Amino acid sequence: TPEERTAQWEARHQAYWALVHTFPGRHYMITDTAVPLSEMPGMVRYAQELMDELGLEGNILGHVGDGNFHTIVAARPGDEYARAEAFSARLVERALELGGTATGEHGVGLRKRKYMAREHGPALGWMRRVKAALDPEGVLNPGKVLPDAEAG
Repeated sequence: TPEERTAQWEARHQAYWALVHTFPGRHYMITDTAVPLSEMPGMVRYAQELMDELGLEGNILGHVGDGNFHTIVAARPGDEYARAEAFSARLVERALELGGTATGEHGVGLRKRKYMAREHGPALGWMRRVKAALDPEGVLNPGKVLPDAEAG
């Protein structure tokens, strides 16, 4: 029904805040990967098993219809946050192994630019050329998307 659909959308949009209220005072790490739809069930299972293995708490949600999903991990500072970082890295690695992408919709940013060369290979050179043509002074969001040429 339209009412049920509205309630489901509202629950999806409130998932982050529900986690914040469930685990107050923590740092919240949101992951963003996408995989081919045929790999989605296994990838979501992998994320849950990995979260359990690393002793992390959080939610899994997303845009399952296009292969994009997120985990929101509620981590305490210190070792738990380091485990959340490892969790995020392992999710990206698995997504790339499955023919997916390191970033489904939220952009590359500082944490994921190290995966650009692996994901895009020689196309990264073309991306750098386009960036240089559009931003010859290097002032538009410097260092946030493309890794340094020396780094890959």
